[in-house]
Order: sequence, then C-alpha cells, then structure tokens
Amino acid sequence: MTKTQNRFEYMTTTPVPKLITTLAIPTIISMLVTGIYNTADTFFVGKISTQATAAVGLVFPVMAMIQALGFFCGHGSGNYLSRMLGAGKKDEANNMASTGFALSIILGVLVAVLGLLFSDKIALTIGATASTLEETKSYMNIILLGAPFMMGQFVINNQLRFQGSAMFAMIGLMSGAVINIVLDPLLILGFDMNVAGAAIATVSGQIVSFIVLMIGSRRGENIRLSLHNIHINGHYLLEILNGGAPSLFRQGLAAVATMLLNHAAGGLGGDAAIAGMSVVTRVMMLVSSALIGFGQGYQPVCSFNYGANLKKRVREGFFFCVKYGTIFLFAVGALCFAFAPQIISWFRDDPDVIAVGEVALRWQAAVLPLNATTVITNMMLQSMGKGVKASVTASARNGIFFIPLILILPKAFGLLGVEITQSCADVLSIAVSIPLAYSELKKMRE
Repeated sequence: MTKTQNRFEYMTTTPVPKLITTLAIPTIISMLVTGIYNTADTFFVGKISTQATAAVGLVFPVMAMIQALGFFCGHGSGNYLSRMLGAGKKDEANNMASTGFALSIILGVLVAVLGLLFSDKIALTIGATASTLEETKSYMNIILLGAPFMMGQFVINNQLRFQGSAMFAMIGLMSGAVINIVLDPLLILGFDMNVAGAAIATVSGQIVSFIVLMIGSRRGENIRLSLHNIHINGHYLLEILNGGAPSLFRQGLAAVATMLLNHAAGGLGGDAAIAGMSVVTRVMMLVSSALIGFGQGYQPVCSFNYGANLKKRVREGFFFCVKYGTIFLFAVGALCFAFAPQIISWFRDDPDVIAVGEVALRWQAAVLPLNATTVITNMMLQSMGKGVKASVTASARNGIFFIPLILILPKAFGLLGVEITQSCADVLSIAVSIPLAYSELKKMRE
C-alpha cells in the first residue's frame, strides 16, 4: 500500500470523533499559542501607557487585512488541494499548493510597498489621533515589513492542515509564538523600545514560523512546494477565489469593523475607550482561537470526505463540533462574565479603560456560546467548496450586521452602543447560519 493510500484510508475510515480530535489537538494548541502571542503585544505595551495600548489596537485592522489575504490564499488553495487528494488527483493538488503560496508572496510584497508609501494616510484613516499618531505609525510600519512572511506562513500552515499534517502546522506556529513571547518583554521593557519593540517581536516570530513551516512542508507525505508547479492562471485563481473568498470577507470585514469600532469608541470616550475595546477584542480573539482550532481539526475531515463522496462523515463531524464547541464556549463565557474587571485590569490597570472593557466583555461573554454554530457552519460550507453560502456566513458577523449596527447603536445609546454592537451582531449572525447549514445538511442526508 502506497503512502497516498495510507493517508486516504486514514482520512476516510478512522471514526470521525477520533479523527477530528486527533487533528484538532495540535491546531487548538497552535491557535491558543498564537492567540497568546497576539495578546502579548497588548499586555506588555499596556505597561507603558494607555496611548500605547490604543496605538496597538488601532493597527489591528491593518494586521487583519494582511491575515485576510493570507487566509484567502491559504484556505482557497488548502480546500481545493484537500478535495483533490480525496478524489485521488495528486498532480492537481501539487499545482494548487505552489500556486497558492506564490500568490501570497506576491500579495505580501505589494501590501508592504503600498502600505509604507501611504503610511501617514493609513494611520489617520484607522483612527490615530494627535496623541497616538507617532506610536501608531511606528508599530504599523514594522508590521508592514513582515507582510510577505505573515501571508506565506498562513498559506503553508493551512495547506499542511488540509493535508492532515496538523502536527507540522502546530510546530511551525508555536516556534514563532515562542520567539514573540520571549522578545516582547525584552524589547519593549528591557531595551525600552516601546511599541516598536512589540512590532519587531511580532515580525521576528512570523519569520521564524515561516522558515519552520517551509521545512515542515518538505517532510513526510506533505506536498513539496516547487517553482515548476506554479500556474497562476484563471483555473487556479478561480478555485482560490471560491475557497478563499469566505476567509477574505471574514477577516477583511473584521478589519473594517475594528476601524469603525475604534472611530466610534474614540469619538465617545477618547484613548481610554479605544484601549478598553482593544483589550476586549484581543481577549475574545484568544477565547475564539480554541474554537477555531477545534474547527480547523474538522476542516480537512470535511473537505477530504466530501471529495471522496462520504457525506455521512461530513454531517457527523459537523454535529460533533457544534455540540462540544457550544459546551466549551458556555463554560469560558461564564468565566469571562464573572471576572470581566479583573481580566481587563490585567492588561491595563486604568479605571477608565476597565470601565469600558468590563461592560463590553460581559455583553460578548453572554452570547459567546452562539458562536460555535456560526463558526462551524462557515467552516463546513467553505471546506465543501460552497463559496457563496460560506461568504455570506463569513460576512454576517463582522460585516452584514456589525457595520450597520456600529453606525446606528452609538448614536442611539452613546458609548453603551459601542460596547453592545458585537453582541447584537452575534445574535443576528446565528439566524443566518442555521438555515444555510440546514440546507446543505439536508442535501447530504438525502
């Protein structure tokens, strides 16, 4: 039996709960570690000043856009190559892997160049004020230099996961996370580099992850990236668009949503409100990272078995993930609700920051369990190649509902409107996700 047959048998015959759990453990660990190092900048910068905390929060939309393009290429190519492996078309999978990676590097260089050329305008657009402008630019410009590495590592990471090599993906992400967490206090506090130190630590971690993931992609049965297999043509670009558009919408709209959130918070509560909402955003990202890691364990199972026409296994995996994801988020949400003031103060011990963050965190914690159905539905639709439906579910939370709400609620309720917007968007999003999930689950049952 060949190595390809071994992998095919493993992905299509292993009991679904066991398979998802096996693949999810390394992705949960890697997502949690990634979440920790994403909050590390906020934590250590919080030791400097409220303005520095606000500056890091203001740059989040830029980082979200870079991540959006990385996930666009990574999920777009990863979904397709996994389905091709499930269908036994190894050459197609090889071509897509190299094409998706090459596209990410091209886009990364383009973002870095354009971002640095227009850094002043970008800083003002994302909400920088006179008191935060210089620190915002300092942090953002260094982050932009790392854009090609950030996008490249997202692509390799996702391609490894979709091949069923979650362990290699975990090692790659964790290595960069460790570097970032170690460098943050050293550069920010030890060498007194402030927000620039935070940015250097972040980019250094991304470069290390990029290198380790490149090495991992050349181990075992994993597809080898090759210049010979790069085919940037209509066929592969359309497949990347179909599989990656939901990620682009989800992350891209998150960038727009955060920018609007920062503007609304800053206009009503100044730098302290921006800092408070920034802390809440990072905390909820950390909480959600575990759910996303769990869902990422399901994605290769979903796409591989859908490609192999084993739809009963796709349905079984969906319900397994929704059930246990909801239980997990209920438990974590209860803790966040109970200890909201303590959590916010851990990042920035400023009464004004805590006052804003406490209310926002409790509102989001109250509806947190709903996110399991929304996230797993989106991942299932995307992994099956249902690009339009997946794009709708991906856009709902941070776009279709959040953007109108952040423009309306603050005008009606002041700062409270800013604090409750995400929670209202979460409730409305599940109303969209359930019918779309049901329609596909019904087809697979029939």
